[in-house]
Order: sequence, then C-alpha cells, then structure tokens
Amino acid sequence: MILKQKYLKLQNMLKSLDSVIVAFSGGVDSTFLLKVAHDVLSDNVLAVTATSSTYPERELMEAKKIAEEFGVRHIIINSEELEIEGFAKNPVDRCYYCKHELFSKLKQVAEKLQIKNILDGSNFDDIGDYRPGMKAAQELNVRSPLKEAELTKSEIRELSKELNLPTWNKPSFACLSSRFPYGHEITIEKLGMVEKAEQFLLDMGFNQVRVRHHGNIARIEVLPEEREKFFSAGILDKIGQELKAIGYTYVTLDVLGYRTGSINEAL
Repeated sequence: MILKQKYLKLQNMLKSLDSVIVAFSGGVDSTFLLKVAHDVLSDNVLAVTATSSTYPERELMEAKKIAEEFGVRHIIINSEELEIEGFAKNPVDRCYYCKHELFSKLKQVAEKLQIKNILDGSNFDDIGDYRPGMKAAQELNVRSPLKEAELTKSEIRELSKELNLPTWNKPSFACLSSRFPYGHEITIEKLGMVEKAEQFLLDMGFNQVRVRHHGNIARIEVLPEEREKFFSAGILDKIGQELKAIGYTYVTLDVLGYRTGSINEAL
C-alpha cells in the first residue's frame, strides 16, 4: 500500500468515528494523529495529556504549545504510575499497568463528556517490539488508527513534514520508566536523576538521548553518528562531573549507541 493510500485510509477511518479523545503526549505519532483527527473532525476532537513523575516537564510544555497552535481542546489529567500497585517493582509487564491506568482515566473522561472513541498513537512498527501496553488498549477498546492504517514511524515523519508539523524530526521519546532494567525498583528520586541527566545532555546539543539507570551506574545512549562527540577529554569530563553531581557513581557510554527498547534486550 502506497503512502497516499495509507493516509487516505487514516482520514476515512477517523471520519467514521464521530468524536474522539486522542491520548496526546506531544510526540511524533500522537501529534500527527491529533492533527489529522482535528482536520477531519474539527471540534469533535479532544486532546488529553497525562502528567506524572515519568513524564518530563519539557514534554508537557511542548504538548501544551502544540495543542494551542492546532486550536484543539486540550485537558491535562494526572496519572501517577508509581501509585499503581506493583508498578514501582518494575515487572516485565510494567507498561501494561501504566497503559491500563491511563486508558481507564481516559474512558472516564470520555463517558463524562459523551465522547465515543479513545485513540492512541501506536504505529505499525510497534507490532514488532515488546509492547505489553497493547493488551490494555485491547481490553479497554482503545483504537490505534496509525497502526490500523499500517503507517510506520518513517512514514509518519514523512507525512508530518509535508504537513509542516514541528515534530516531524523530533527525537523518539518513551516514558522515563523505560530507563530502568526490569526488576529494578523505580522511585521518584531515581526518575528525577534520569530526567536531569537527559536534560543536561540535550542542552549540550545531543539529539536523541537515553540515560539508562543501572543502580549507581548511568549508561548513556546517543545516536550512533553522535558518539564521536564524546571523543574529547573536555566533553567527557564535563558529562562525568555533571552526572556524578546528579547522583551517579559511575558514568558510561554505550558503545553501540541509541536503539529503541535496549532494555528489552535482556528479556
């Protein structure tokens, strides 16, 4: 199926839904979905963003800005994953607990406002990764139009560029809980360390960053083509000193660079 056909399929699918809530994080996928939904359904679209200790402040600010620019109704709810029983222990199905909590709250909003459908931004590529959150979506009848239209991440970026969306080349983002190996307890303090460390690296000019939290060790992942930026004693010293000040004892660079879901490699 060519890209234009996929895009038309997505538009027609959304037109048939009457009214929708879009689970909106401000990332590449949910921004594209929100834009297309608003284009075809106009005021029958509500963007809902959930805040928690796993969602960085910078992402929330960006989501607010985008929704305002689109002219879309936007509300913010709280969905604190650490309050969910079992989540902080970080089991392999951690994302199921998170998504079930989020989608349950979106369902409450939908029922209150008499909105018929809840949508998330999962895309066709997600089928090939370990995504326990998809089970929660199925259980709570949350639809994934991008996945249904068989749109991949690269195709969504291409269409986003054509639509002049500010997120077309935005680095991929996953909640901060994904920085912890399964079975390692997640706390607000640890999440704060990860957020500060990643923000520092972003402020230094790195584009795609993950700081994986292995106890007192920070394992840094950046894009493969950005690894050479570390080959400077001054840069290494600056990063090492800052991350040690944040609370890490040891600071390491993953020699393979950033790749989606690297924590899942241990499964």
